[in-house]
Amino acid sequence: MDFNALQVFSRVAELSSFTLAADQLGLTKSRVSTVVQQLEKQLGTRLLQRTTRHVRLTADGEQFLERSKELMADLEQLQAMFQPATSGLRGSLRIDMPNTLARDVVLPKLPEFLSAHPLLEVGISTSDRRVDVVQEGFDCVVRIGPLADTDLIARTIGALEMCNLASPAYLERHGTPATLADLSRHRIVHYANQLGRHGAGWEYQRGRETVLLPMRCALVVNGTDAY
Repeated sequence: MDFNALQVFSRVAELSSFTLAADQLGLTKSRVSTVVQQLEKQLGTRLLQRTTRHVRLTADGEQFLERSKELMADLEQLQAMFQPATSGLRGSLRIDMPNTLARDVVLPKLPEFLSAHPLLEVGISTSDRRVDVVQEGFDCVVRIGPLADTDLIARTIGALEMCNLASPAYLERHGTPATLADLSRHRIVHYANQLGRHGAGWEYQRGRETVLLPMRCALVVNGTDAY
């Protein structure tokens, strides 16, 4: 059933006029008449009694108009479910992200975001572990690095530049590395989302090539703040 045809028929029935309905709908009178005729042909019954002066609903037309209004209300409600509300987002949104990202990037912008979407309730979880998005009820998760679960839909939202840092005391004691070969002789603070796991090393870009440099570990941490 054509939703537009229901709208045309309903307007004609409410106004009892093809001419007035055509004016309100921005259509020609002939087009409105054709739409109603096609609808009657599809249903196999006459919906309107037409004379030179009047347009009246038939008994079938009265029943069809009542049901059409219900259907159009349902369809409009269904469409509204998937269209952005003029007042902004609404409902609840549960997100998990690393603590440092929440603290330094998201939380400073949160008051402005909530002001723009007053009907939205936001829940932010901060962790570095691998979460089960479905089982734990998250709407989205923000992570740094490659996507581990290929069943999830991922989108890149930004890029971070990373660098190697060392304290003056460490450099005074162990020397300052000048090349990757020098760096491989040092011991690092390693990050792992689960203690007991060690990464393969550090990655560096050499032109278009990614170089993996195995590193010895002095300390392992599982939180971005500690790292």
